Amino acid sequence: MDEKQEPDGIVLTEAQLKSRRQRSIAIALALGVLVILFFAVTLVKGPAVLVRPL
Repeated sequence: MDEKQEPDGIVLTEAQLKSRRQRSIAIALALGVLVILFFAVTLVKGPAVLVRPL
């Protein structure tokens, strides 16, 4: 009963894990830049953003 069991699913190599981490960081940075861009545009437009005709 002390058999060594193989892990279920796919086991990634070190290179694949590094690539995944770099891709995740790139996506997070792109999302952060997008959030900052939307925030900056909102500040530039000012309170006029909230004044809309019905």
